[in-house]
Amino acid sequence: MSMEDLLKDLQGQKEAQGEGYVSLDMLFNRGFMSKYSSLDSFAEFLKKGNFQADTLEDIQNVEGELFDRHVNRETNFSDWKSMLDKANEEYTHKK
Repeated sequence: MSMEDLLKDLQGQKEAQGEGYVSLDMLFNRGFMSKYSSLDSFAEFLKKGNFQADTLEDIQNVEGELFDRHVNRETNFSDWKSMLDKANEEYTHKK
């Protein structure tokens, strides 16, 4: 399964779970990733870190020290929480 297929699959799973969900590709859109990293997409970001993710659970399990170091290396953020918070903030302001 490609990373893009995974993101689409995850989006479908979450949309079925209820309103108010924002997909990863919407939250970490091309503009966000280009602004805060040298990468074009969240899928590319995961791939560059050699993170294997086939399910939503896999992505949730990625969070941790290794993921924080990858975020710190590849983005302008010090850790995953900072990156996620900024993405949420920017998405909320665009609404």
